[in-house]
Amino acid sequence: MRVLRYLVLAGLVATAGTAVAAPVTYKLDPGHTMVLFSWNHFGFSNPTANLGQVDGTLVYDEKDPSKATVEATLPLSGLDTFVPKLDEHLKSSDFFDAAKYPNVTFKSTKVTPAGKGKLKVTGDLTVHGVTKPVTLDVTLNKVGPHPMMKAQTIGFDATATIKRSDFGVGAYVPNVSDEIKIRITTEAHDASAEKK
Repeated sequence: MRVLRYLVLAGLVATAGTAVAAPVTYKLDPGHTMVLFSWNHFGFSNPTANLGQVDGTLVYDEKDPSKATVEATLPLSGLDTFVPKLDEHLKSSDFFDAAKYPNVTFKSTKVTPAGKGKLKVTGDLTVHGVTKPVTLDVTLNKVGPHPMMKAQTIGFDATATIKRSDFGVGAYVPNVSDEIKIRITTEAHDASAEKK
């Protein structure tokens, strides 16, 4: 009888371990996500804008991070430089032409481990109707139950550098830098828990 109990207990432990290691689909949390991009302005300053209101999903397997996928949509309606006139100018046809191209999107195509807690996430970035491959350098901050959300949560930071002219957004280059630095920080919660 004791042997049977041990076998049942071992089976439960093994099942629990498998459940935790299975891929989890996470929903990006717009309230804890910042997609910041910065540029140089005539050599005098380095303004920053945030693309808020992100909508996206991340599938992550702790056992095999290379199988991770991420898709995100960033509406230009959420663009915020903290300067309303600059927001309007960036949304105009001089730059993003938000009336014609209202969203920026990213869809991963490949994830490569790059050391402990590090990943290279390559994907298709679409801006201004133009799609180009971009690689994000990702740092996994933490995976585990969120103390307030009561749901499995993942958090990470990412950086990349792109040339805006590659996406047909080349106004005022080189006085306003072609190079755009991107910095992302985000949390995402288990999508199945959010539906409960």
